[in-house]
Amino acid sequence: MKKNPRYSIIRHAKLAESARVHDQVNLFGCKIGKNTKIDAFVYIEEDVVIGDNCKIRPFVFIPTGVTIEDYVFIAPNVTFTNDKYPRTDGNWKLLKTRVKKHASIGAGSVINPGVTIGENALIGAGSTVTRDIPDNAIAMGNPARAVSYRRSLEEKP
Repeated sequence: MKKNPRYSIIRHAKLAESARVHDQVNLFGCKIGKNTKIDAFVYIEEDVVIGDNCKIRPFVFIPTGVTIEDYVFIAPNVTFTNDKYPRTDGNWKLLKTRVKKHASIGAGSVINPGVTIGENALIGAGSTVTRDIPDNAIAMGNPARAVSYRRSLEEKP
C-alpha cells in the first residue's frame, strides 16, 4: 500500500503492496489485488475479493459476497447489494455477485445480489442490474438490459 491513510479503518484486510488506498476508506477482511486503486469514501466488507489493476472510484459500497476480477472499473456511487429481502432481524440469505475481468460499471448504478456481469461488459450510468449481463454486452436502464455488444477482447480492431 503506497500510503498509510490517516482517517481510514483497515481491519484484517489483505492488500497487495502495490495497491493504492486513499483516505476515508473502510476495509474489513477483504482482499485487494496488485495495482488496484481504491479512492476516498469507499466501504468494502468481509470476504470481498478485488483483483489486480482495478479502479474503484469514490462513494462505492461493496458488501460481503462480491468478487471483482482483474481490470474492472467501478465508477463513483455504485452500490452492490447481497440480500434480496433485507431485514433488521431474522435470517438472511447471502447471494454472491461476480464482476468478470475488464468490465466497467457506470456511475450511480445499483448491482442487485446474485448476478454476474460478464467479461468486458459495460453497464451504463444509473442502471439497475437485476439479472446476469453477458460477456461484451453494453447494458443500461432500470432494469438493465443489453442494448448492444462490444468487440471481445480477443478480436482485433
